[in-house]
Amino acid sequence: MRCCAPTASAAISTKTIASKTEAVNQPRSKKRAISGWIVLNKPYDMTSTQAVGKVRWLFSAAKAGHAGTLDPLATGILPIALGEATKAVPQVQDGTKIYRFAIGWGRATSTDDAEGEVVATSDVRPEGSALEAVLPRFTGTIMQRPPAFSAIKVDGERAYDLARAGETVELAERPVDIDAIRLVEHGAEQSVLEVTCGKGTYVRSLARDIALALGTVGHVTSLHRAAVGPFNDANAVTIEELEGVEGANRDALIASIALGFADLPELRLDAGQAGAVSHGNAVLLTGAGAPIALDECWASFKGKVLATGSVEYGQFKPRRVFNL
Repeated sequence: MRCCAPTASAAISTKTIASKTEAVNQPRSKKRAISGWIVLNKPYDMTSTQAVGKVRWLFSAAKAGHAGTLDPLATGILPIALGEATKAVPQVQDGTKIYRFAIGWGRATSTDDAEGEVVATSDVRPEGSALEAVLPRFTGTIMQRPPAFSAIKVDGERAYDLARAGETVELAERPVDIDAIRLVEHGAEQSVLEVTCGKGTYVRSLARDIALALGTVGHVTSLHRAAVGPFNDANAVTIEELEGVEGANRDALIASIALGFADLPELRLDAGQAGAVSHGNAVLLTGAGAPIALDECWASFKGKVLATGSVEYGQFKPRRVFNL
């Protein structure tokens, strides 16, 4: 008995099954265990979380995070940690920051920036000399009330979620450190300033309070973060630059984990010491000039980061060990 030729529908069904089988057998893109920093110049109107997701996807990185949130309407330095560099985030996040920002005079907003609704107005426009005269009041350790639209938690909820829901949010003042603040450019409707400050400083609050001290109101109209710890505009890349290169050329843009420790003392260990530290064990430091005590430092072996930690009584005690 001769077998019948397959019908058209049977042929289509066979092709469909084959196609599905081929799709299942296609290798999925593998996440890579790469480590280091991407010093991103975050674009306007992108959240920090979106920026991390984009960079992680571009590098197929298994793990990624950022060292300090930057508002969506702000641009500038967002250090993105890949792989083992995520262990260095606390160190970088605590570093000194530099912001360049503009204050728009005569209007206060609900968010203290250009995104919010206008809640107060004033006809007062400060003179440049008056602005410069008031800036010393905003240097050193000052008390600052964070904006209602901030990520600070209130009874387990983010302040900005409560504010967006229409609730009145009054956050307590807290101390922040302002190392320096200077006037860059002054105009009748807007002035540009640059501030060097510590962790936790809200530039939006700073702009608001400077305006109030001058007998007017104001809000941040533009904000650029020029530096975070050792990272600055000079070593930053844009999303477009990352998208424009592939493979090894893109990987060449990844900065060493060690760059995040530029402000810390480095301890160069020998092979025996490195082996012990890689297992989380303390080691005795030897040789002339070996430190007796250090609050914070990092240890290396042949140029690679081994661990961060401290030195007590001549012993290096690792806190975070890097698996490179």
